[in-house]
Amino acid sequence: KKFKRTIKMKHFIDINNFKKKEIDEIISLAKKIKKNPKKYSSSCKDKTLGLIFEKQSLRTRLSFNVGMQKLGGSVLELQSKDIGFDNKREKAEDVLNVLSQYIDCLMIRNNNHKQIVNLSKENILPIINGLTEYSHPCQILGDFLTLQEHLKSIKNANIAWIGDYNNVLRSLIHLQNIYNFKLNLIIPKEIFKNYKKEFQQYKNKNLNHFFDPILGTKNSNCIMTDVWVSMGEKNKNKKKYFKNYTVDKKIISNAKNNVIFMHCLPAKRGQEVTSEVLDGKNSVVLMQAKNRMYVQQAILIYVLKK
Repeated sequence: KKFKRTIKMKHFIDINNFKKKEIDEIISLAKKIKKNPKKYSSSCKDKTLGLIFEKQSLRTRLSFNVGMQKLGGSVLELQSKDIGFDNKREKAEDVLNVLSQYIDCLMIRNNNHKQIVNLSKENILPIINGLTEYSHPCQILGDFLTLQEHLKSIKNANIAWIGDYNNVLRSLIHLQNIYNFKLNLIIPKEIFKNYKKEFQQYKNKNLNHFFDPILGTKNSNCIMTDVWVSMGEKNKNKKKYFKNYTVDKKIISNAKNNVIFMHCLPAKRGQEVTSEVLDGKNSVVLMQAKNRMYVQQAILIYVLKK
């Protein structure tokens, strides 16, 4: 017998599950929390957030932990193997049913996007995607707040993504499809050929692809990058394709004067970005990290609100 709940629950799995109005509401709430945190210090009173990390985490772990506590809630970090969430002892759905008797929301970071999607469809507990191999929506929503703080209008955004086609980029493309800002993907042809079909699904006049970092960053007011080999990825050989894709002073000076540099971190200094750029005046990486908390607080309030 299934214990599936009939009430409609809110989840946060992928950005393209949301309408513009809903994302605007979450970002607006994040701005309010950042401006006046004390006002929201009991927004999640008596609520408990469960965290399951099947991959390493620094920023997501800290921002959810500290963020929930600052909203008056409690946090319980759960080890997948210890609670039998690895499907060896019992089904993940059955574990979720038990968890729902104790906690109010569950954030999962794993290497199995399909599992997160399927668990959210069970409507047992509100589920938040804390990163999968497919996407990283919490990161991009935090970056969206940082972008709005630095650019006068998101309509004027001209973003250049340099590097790999990965989970962070996929969430960024989802966001671009909703807000229609200019986004240039500068990806080596050896990598891009594997994603050409997927890219065509999202293609529009403001979403374009380049092979040349200098050509692709011209007129950009934001340059984004990420590690060339994602966490848990086995293909280390692909680094050779990124030879001219390091974000350095030359690429930064090719963009607009007030260009901001963004990186979701952790960064491999000297690979996808030089230390000079990462620590330089154009870099907003620490603000990105800080804004993760405010956005995740807003996501928590959003999913927990009846």
